[in-house]
Amino acid sequence: MGGGRLMEFDLTVEQRLLRDMARDFAKREIEPVASQHDREEKFPRRIFERAREQGLINLTLPEEYGGGGLGAVDVVAVTERLARACVGITAAVSLNGLVAEALVLAGTEEQKRRYLPRIAAGELAGYAVTEPAAGSDVAGLQTTARRQGRGFVLNGTKTWISNATEASLFLVFAKTDPEAGHKGLSAFVVERDAPGLEVGPKLGKMGQKAAPAAEVFLADVHVPAEAMLGQEGQGFRLAMQVFDRSRPMVAAMAVGLIQRCLDESLAYSQTRASMGLPIILHQAVGHKIAEMSIRLEAARLLTYQAAWLLDAGKRNTLQASAAKAFAADSAMWAATEAVQVFGGMGYSTEYPVEKLLRDAKLLQIYEGTSEIQRSIIVKELVR
Repeated sequence: MGGGRLMEFDLTVEQRLLRDMARDFAKREIEPVASQHDREEKFPRRIFERAREQGLINLTLPEEYGGGGLGAVDVVAVTERLARACVGITAAVSLNGLVAEALVLAGTEEQKRRYLPRIAAGELAGYAVTEPAAGSDVAGLQTTARRQGRGFVLNGTKTWISNATEASLFLVFAKTDPEAGHKGLSAFVVERDAPGLEVGPKLGKMGQKAAPAAEVFLADVHVPAEAMLGQEGQGFRLAMQVFDRSRPMVAAMAVGLIQRCLDESLAYSQTRASMGLPIILHQAVGHKIAEMSIRLEAARLLTYQAAWLLDAGKRNTLQASAAKAFAADSAMWAATEAVQVFGGMGYSTEYPVEKLLRDAKLLQIYEGTSEIQRSIIVKELVR
């Protein structure tokens, strides 16, 4: 982590209270309805509103705009506890934070006062980066923003935009200079009701079904010059800064899922007997559970390190990518092994581990694939 004081592993009294409140909320409000929301594939509006009322979302928004004014460590502590109950619901209620973070980082005072209180009050916002032909390659986006008078005209298609079906505004990344590569990318705040903007139907997904995703179509969408967030050509830099802040949160989702895999596997393996013994006493099973515990502790430490560096004002790009990659890959591994521990019952919808497996896979894909995280780490290592 470089020089300076060592990382403090103890949460403050306030952080522990917030973490415990999130744990209790998840047990009471999320866990009992997680499978229902998975089956129905609907946005958890009631849970979202209750989480907002209890101060479990919008944590890093400045207090002056209606947020919690807290830090990244607070976010990961809360996110881990919520995600243990359901990663899909946690994603649905948390991903608003991407647009909010971008506004805090690059917004003018007027933009912050216009949009952040709306987000704090419960409006949803879509972070529109991914396109049909450009996911990991952000510099390869094809959506254009052409100057016209004092404003811009946006044209293009976005896909897999989280909460798009529920969002009232979008942060759209588009090329203001198509010849300049990543330096030609800019960001624009666009209202849902802007003429020419259409949201497609909800896309079918393997897992995390409580967090809807859809395509967003932009056909000659006119926006004023003041819709641009940050400076022209700074969109790529802004997107990367947001990811440094969001990846510890996604890593925390993975940590919560690993914790659930461990808890379920531990409980089942002590009650299920085979050849006269609880299956946990068979080394082939017991070692899987021990490995889950090892990976859980390592993923949690990486996640808190990435968050702590952010709160300390230090560069965390390498650590955020390491946390996201390791935690997501470990979540997929743990979920696969949890199904194996349960055997035939693991394949049944009667038990929660098949859902954990389906939910885990997306953690390796969104917010930058595990492969992209490793590419980022290489670049950081040779800086």
